[in-house]
Amino acid sequence: MQHELNLKPYNTFGIAANALHFASFNEVQQLPALLNAYPHLPLLILGGGSNVLFTADFEGLVLRNEIKGIELLKEDADNVYVKSGAGEVWHEFVCHCIDHHWAGLENLSLIPGSVGASPMQNIGAYGVEIKDVFHELSAYHIASGEIHTFNKQQCQFGYRESVFKRALKNQYIIIDVTFKLHKVANVKTSYGAIQQELEKMGITEPTIQTVSKAVIAIRQSKLPDPKVLGNAGSFFKNPVVSMQLFETIKRNYPEVSFYPVSETEVKLAAGWLIEKAGFKGLKKENCGVHDKQALVLVNYGKSTGQEILDLSTQIIEQIQKLFGLTLEREVNIIPNHESIL
Repeated sequence: MQHELNLKPYNTFGIAANALHFASFNEVQQLPALLNAYPHLPLLILGGGSNVLFTADFEGLVLRNEIKGIELLKEDADNVYVKSGAGEVWHEFVCHCIDHHWAGLENLSLIPGSVGASPMQNIGAYGVEIKDVFHELSAYHIASGEIHTFNKQQCQFGYRESVFKRALKNQYIIIDVTFKLHKVANVKTSYGAIQQELEKMGITEPTIQTVSKAVIAIRQSKLPDPKVLGNAGSFFKNPVVSMQLFETIKRNYPEVSFYPVSETEVKLAAGWLIEKAGFKGLKKENCGVHDKQALVLVNYGKSTGQEILDLSTQIIEQIQKLFGLTLEREVNIIPNHESIL
């Protein structure tokens, strides 16, 4: 157990904030003693730290999940079932699966964070979400000390959502995740710029390996490396709006970037909205909006979490004024601010 530990190395924004108490765990058996050490203090479970923004010191216990291990559980004629410890680095797990010719995760290459965070957020990119390849997970119930298993339905996956961010928030610690992957690939190349990138690479018959390389190339061209420029990837969710509001926006902005969701709803590209509002490339004191992808807020080295939060609030207010909709933060604000805009 460490005390008054600077969390800067443990979050991809590179924000300097102290944890009152801090410990890592690499097996479930360590949890009861760690959790009982400070039972009345706030608790934060930290994975790769890629989706959090610390706006102040955390006056409680931070536990970093470092449970490792990748195991092929079973297979049938078409599928393999692969279990990963929650503390595995997500991209390294994706590479492991690609190396073994297990298909389904290639579009999710180079997403920062840990395996355990992937179902919590229902992470997604380029037409694929975790729910598409998820089988089940095991989680430690903090109140009882029991291990519970959750299937896809029980996880209640939504757009960057799961039951662990809503009804069961702060009640469980994810231990491992099992994915149902495919022996024969059905590659998805129609979303985003994957097809164009493959053509640039001279690829006419894509494989999971080449799709992964294309996704990595696209992400590296648009998104800053957190080791160089602190960030948490996409800061906001793409808003889903009514057809009525969409038609109003389209009348004023015919070039609006959108994706149909249903007959009554449309998903708008938050990055396009932020860029249209004039924020792309904005540098404000120690933080700003990335000049290649407006969806990404960045720390230029000495920013506080509060400065980044304030910038995000400014963006939300301007988008509301211009387009009549409210952007929702995808990044988790720590300590939790229920009243934040």
